[in-house]
Amino acid sequence: MSVQTHHHIDEQTLQDLLQYPLLDALFGRRSRRFFRGAEIPDGALAYTSKHEPLPLDEIEKILILLAVGGVTGWHHSVTRHDRYKPHLSNYSGSASGRTFPSAAGFHTSQIFFTDDTGTYLFDTRDTPPLTERDSDGNHRLIDLIQAYSGNIRRISNQRLHIPNYEPYMEGHNSWVANKPGTLLVFPVGDLAQHTIANLCFYVQNGLCIYDDVNDRPIPGIEQFRDIVDVDNPLPLTFLDQYSLAELSAELSTATYAGMLMQQALGLGGWMFDGIDRLTVLGASGDPNVPGLGFRYDTDKRWSLPNPTGLEGVFTSFTPPHFADMRAAVDAFCDRKFGKNGPFHPDTPGPWKDSRKVRGSAQIHDEQFRDAVSHMAQYVYDAFGKFPATVPSVFSLMYLQTHHLDLDYYDQFFGPHAYLRSHAEHLAKWHGIK
Repeated sequence: MSVQTHHHIDEQTLQDLLQYPLLDALFGRRSRRFFRGAEIPDGALAYTSKHEPLPLDEIEKILILLAVGGVTGWHHSVTRHDRYKPHLSNYSGSASGRTFPSAAGFHTSQIFFTDDTGTYLFDTRDTPPLTERDSDGNHRLIDLIQAYSGNIRRISNQRLHIPNYEPYMEGHNSWVANKPGTLLVFPVGDLAQHTIANLCFYVQNGLCIYDDVNDRPIPGIEQFRDIVDVDNPLPLTFLDQYSLAELSAELSTATYAGMLMQQALGLGGWMFDGIDRLTVLGASGDPNVPGLGFRYDTDKRWSLPNPTGLEGVFTSFTPPHFADMRAAVDAFCDRKFGKNGPFHPDTPGPWKDSRKVRGSAQIHDEQFRDAVSHMAQYVYDAFGKFPATVPSVFSLMYLQTHHLDLDYYDQFFGPHAYLRSHAEHLAKWHGIK
């Protein structure tokens, strides 16, 4: 029996969602894995669902996506630094803010998702705010849904193929992850661009790096002595680790925001990292498991393949997608200072005089770009990739969303295993008693 899931959600249902208590979402958050159509074949919790899988409808899907990576307004920017006052701090990569924080507003991640209808990109990284708050400062959910549905781009007509066994997927997820009826959302970050952003941050603050892996300074770094402290460089591995940690926080908080939305909607699911990221990106090495189809390279100097991107969809700021690291650095500077960038005077903003504020940032001049590019190109030449010791593209956390089978929880759990929103969801959203 198929259940019709495409329907009109009335305004009151969306209004109720807006009123959902934050504390209920926070303190009611729990990984709830058992969905309609699931089966646990053995053990103390063995159970076979009596229901067919119920896919998320389009409204439920876009609400989860909006939580994971929706645009929430103009980024307020990092404001001040004594070193280069009175200029505005010029770290940010995007003029927009999203539902999750990003280190210094770098925002290098994009949101991918897959379900029974195919595989998609939810493109919001540099999207300006498409809706305005009302006179009370509130967003209308219907406006957000209608505005940002246009940012969904289909990549494939098929659900992403992830074999449900190791090494592609951790064994404890094999019974539940990416099954029919489920929605799998996952941010993917451009760690190469994030590392360029941190090199720009370093140079802006008078810092440079040395190669601690090979125990040598970067040849020629002395020419930049007047803008960076060449006598006290930071380790290359510190730059890599710091960048990876910052990006991991971005990817994790994005999925966590989506998990809070699950509680408000009354949907089940959980956030996890138990699917092999190389499999998902396309570097499994198995032609029958192409993943997203990202280009990847291998090198005897690296312990793992290095995915770099998919042309026309998502590419990291490194060769082979750029001619060299100077071209990648220039592209990052164009993102920051060019049209629609956070430091272009014509980009709207949250301030009363946004032109004045945005125009007060210090623009990266040729010497600055030379210094950043010099270090970045050294890394690429010495290690065959950029960054040196961490991937060019990084994916970490996944968010699965599905309709709970409450019968399972009623059979095995005591009271309060799920929230009122879960108890009411099928009747309220789907007319199923």
